Amino acid sequence: MHTLPGSLTLEAPADGVAYVRGSTDVPLSESTVGQFLRETARRFPDQQAVVFREQLVRWTWSEFDDHVDQLAAGLLSLGIEKGDRVGIWSPNRFEWLLTQFATARIGAVLVNINPAYRVSELEYALRKVKCKALVTAESFKTSNYISMLLDIAPELASQQPDELKVERLPDLRTVISVGDWRVSGVMSFHSVMQRGEGMLRDEGHEVIDAVEQTLSSQDPINIQFTSGTTGSPKGATLTHRNIVNNARFVGMAMKLSEADSLCIPVPLYHCFGMVLGVLACVSVGAQMVFPGEGFDAGATLAAVSEERCTALHGVPTMFIAELGHADFASFDLSSLRTGIMAGSPCPVETMNQVVTKMNMREVTIAYGMTETSPVSFQSGTADPLDKRTTTVGRIQPHLEVKIVDFDGGTVSVGETGELCTRGYSVMQGYWEDETKTRESIVDGWMHTGDLATIDADGYCNIVGRLKDMVIRGGENIYPREVEEYLFRHPKIQNVQVFGVPDEKNGEELCAWIVLRKGEGSTEEDIKDFCRGQIAHYKVPKYIRFVSELPMTVTGKVQKFAMREEMIRYLNLTEHKTA
Repeated sequence: MHTLPGSLTLEAPADGVAYVRGSTDVPLSESTVGQFLRETARRFPDQQAVVFREQLVRWTWSEFDDHVDQLAAGLLSLGIEKGDRVGIWSPNRFEWLLTQFATARIGAVLVNINPAYRVSELEYALRKVKCKALVTAESFKTSNYISMLLDIAPELASQQPDELKVERLPDLRTVISVGDWRVSGVMSFHSVMQRGEGMLRDEGHEVIDAVEQTLSSQDPINIQFTSGTTGSPKGATLTHRNIVNNARFVGMAMKLSEADSLCIPVPLYHCFGMVLGVLACVSVGAQMVFPGEGFDAGATLAAVSEERCTALHGVPTMFIAELGHADFASFDLSSLRTGIMAGSPCPVETMNQVVTKMNMREVTIAYGMTETSPVSFQSGTADPLDKRTTTVGRIQPHLEVKIVDFDGGTVSVGETGELCTRGYSVMQGYWEDETKTRESIVDGWMHTGDLATIDADGYCNIVGRLKDMVIRGGENIYPREVEEYLFRHPKIQNVQVFGVPDEKNGEELCAWIVLRKGEGSTEEDIKDFCRGQIAHYKVPKYIRFVSELPMTVTGKVQKFAMREEMIRYLNLTEHKTA
């Protein structure tokens, strides 16, 4: 048995079986998201809670709570009721944050729309969950949201906001604009806030309190669409209980308190931003700092330096970009202590540099998935550095995890298999998709599709994805193992390894490599670096040098896009299996 900060105990695997369960020392919370914020605002009313640097917004906890009530009342005045779905399509802005809590306060279900979605994806998401309202920005990066929305709903250009009827989106009744843009049938965010202010002035807070009293922690409160790389996106449906408790335990593992200030450059539309970032801060009263609408390495480093942030979140590619910033040495990062690196496997060398060069001596690694709210494993701030660089930590409280083989049997400690999670964090299911839900959740166990091992002390190592595993001539190859070795090369800044089809061996390895600034290399140089150091069948047959890797908005590398590009480039034939 092991002890974590905050008096949480962890069980190590018993009898050599790869099964672990988390502590139950700290009870689960039954608070709703709205109550969760209200409690923190009462504890720290005058302490600074929110900073949106790009929008010049700074709120105390009481101001934040008041703004949430105002928007909640505004939504009620528009006819938004408990259970209605409200979409949010926007980068990181204060309006996103207010919408997250205002919908929760009245029991509406927040639907996170990926900022990178295009027309067909947007229409699919809005139709799938029957969104009654949509809060949307004008644009983000190369995406013109107005143009795409008008493609689906041309009626917006001619109708009035209170008479909206859209043929292709029959359930949509209200569109609310974030920012200064205007279209005839769209209502401004500011006007909704004004409506809410008027309602609270006339009727008081009793109208919101009455709605809150009807809510349960078990109610669905958030729908997040999984990336649909192998089919249509699925709407993972999460409850208050799912995300409130996950945020609490994530904060405990980081030793977060009201004295901390967390820099959040990861997107709010994803669990990393809204749960591990925002709700973790709410759980203890820590300040949340948003550097900008989207990730920018310089803006993130400036926010940490100027706001004296003690914690920083990011996926490995974000930390790699920060470490590689031309002016990295000019930023004062001495205030940093902790944070989370998650979203994809962390290269050992990157982790070491984050600790030594960014002063994040208590940085933690977290692992999870949207369908589990999201975190199942997390390292502790006091875990040995070798455990924080080679594993994703140990199991979170009130959860169970087992590693299973292809027949569903639990494997032994140290053996590779699929990771399955059970407990409070598992989603209710995929929205209106019982078939996909039953395929993913069996007897309460969420089958993650991730390959992992658990050691004798309960530490978990993510080996790769089931679908990413490469089988070359009968040999199973886990790309992450090869990536970890290649990261040792002094000229390599980033690398991704994946399989491509091969007539003789079934699959061959391919590596896409981003070199450090000013460095040059050749395919033969990379292969020479591998020969004699890793097994011959693990040496990539194909090597491509690129300036950047294709990524999602959350900073996750898209291996499927690289694979498709190499198949076209090499004129390979995809081999179908029965």
